Amino acid sequence: MRVPVAVAASSLIVAAAMLVAAADPPQALTGSAAFGDWKQDAPGTRRKITATDLPQPFATGSTRETAHIVSPPAGAHPTAPPGFSATIFADHLQNPREIRVAPNGDIFVAESRADRIRVLRAGEGTGKAEQNEIFATGLDSPFGIAFYPPGPNPQYVYVANTTSVVRFPYKNGDLKAGGPSETIVPSLVESGSGHWTRDIVFTPDGKHMFVSVGSGSNDAEGMPKTPPEGWKASHPLGAAWGSEAGRADVLEFDPDGGNGRIFATGIRNCVSLALAPQTSDLWCATNERDGLGDNLPPDYLTQVREGAFYGWPWYYIGDNEDPRHKGERPDLAGKVTVPDVLIQPHSAPLGSAFYDGAMFPAEYRGSLFAALHGSWNRHLRTGYKIVRATLKDGVPTGEYEDFVTGFVTDDGSVWGRPVGVAVAKDGALLFSEDGNGTIWRVSYSGAHAAAE
Repeated sequence: MRVPVAVAASSLIVAAAMLVAAADPPQALTGSAAFGDWKQDAPGTRRKITATDLPQPFATGSTRETAHIVSPPAGAHPTAPPGFSATIFADHLQNPREIRVAPNGDIFVAESRADRIRVLRAGEGTGKAEQNEIFATGLDSPFGIAFYPPGPNPQYVYVANTTSVVRFPYKNGDLKAGGPSETIVPSLVESGSGHWTRDIVFTPDGKHMFVSVGSGSNDAEGMPKTPPEGWKASHPLGAAWGSEAGRADVLEFDPDGGNGRIFATGIRNCVSLALAPQTSDLWCATNERDGLGDNLPPDYLTQVREGAFYGWPWYYIGDNEDPRHKGERPDLAGKVTVPDVLIQPHSAPLGSAFYDGAMFPAEYRGSLFAALHGSWNRHLRTGYKIVRATLKDGVPTGEYEDFVTGFVTDDGSVWGRPVGVAVAKDGALLFSEDGNGTIWRVSYSGAHAAAE
């Protein structure tokens, strides 16, 4: 059959346009346009926020716009980029939070409000959880999960409770803990007040255990203005004291819980820890403070550098002084580490994972995926999505792009609040959401899949 010349020419133009679009993606939103709200969200939308973009404190009022959680509307489905699809992996879960994948491919889920860890096992080729067992109960708002020693044959599952770290005997394939829990770190904080999530990760050589501990308050309201005598000299740069001692920090321990120390300070709520696959650099997803206005300060994803101070509570995003602590710590000016990737303020990143699978196209490998739980301290709702921070040769570009969106309805109600992110053994991306108690599986079947 002969194709009319006009049609053929039109097809060539369309094809050429598609090639140009693929080679030259839309420019990232920058400046004030990068702040926006959920109505701009769509897979592929890119943003880059820098420290020079920040407004003055209290440029807007502060609000409490708590999302109205609804059941998924008829036909509702998250939106992923072309070639990707998102399907339900598991449902009817109780407050699923952090998720981690065991070496054999089983998916461990922290059901934090139920004080338990659940194990899910995918069916062969089904893309769904077909086995569902409770691994351990009687925990204390568990969140972080890690396998030790790192590698193909772990002997323990470590769990970070709100106030402690415990471990359970484990071997590959166990659907139940192999014995009672053993307490490794008996006291992370004096009480479970304030931020309660604790994540945990081991270095690949198994010699170091990192634990994140969020602050006990928004901006250290209950902390005395001056530290105890000798505090600054005997503690790391920017370490808080009083009720905030040992908080807003990333801590480091030996795997047996010994030799505990502060690794980095001033990170208000480092919810999720992740290790970069090539360098083993430590990263965290952080919720910044509230009450300074709609667009202050940005949340962030950042490499956690040993001995670094990230500002809380006296400064934010570099040398920007929190007006509620004006003049309290001039000695810290010029010593604040600026985070690597700034996220729309109040988006609430809770989970993060580097993509090291083989299912997605090559440009996704080494990217850092993060789950944004969604805002409550912002007039213009934001978050409620999965985003991807891009790295070039292991170095963050400062940009991030929307990956999975669509959990906010036209009237601003929310039917999904992403929390945990993990890479399944088959290379699919898994993420939990606690609005309706589900885990989603994002797979790729586009043209690139066969070529990779």
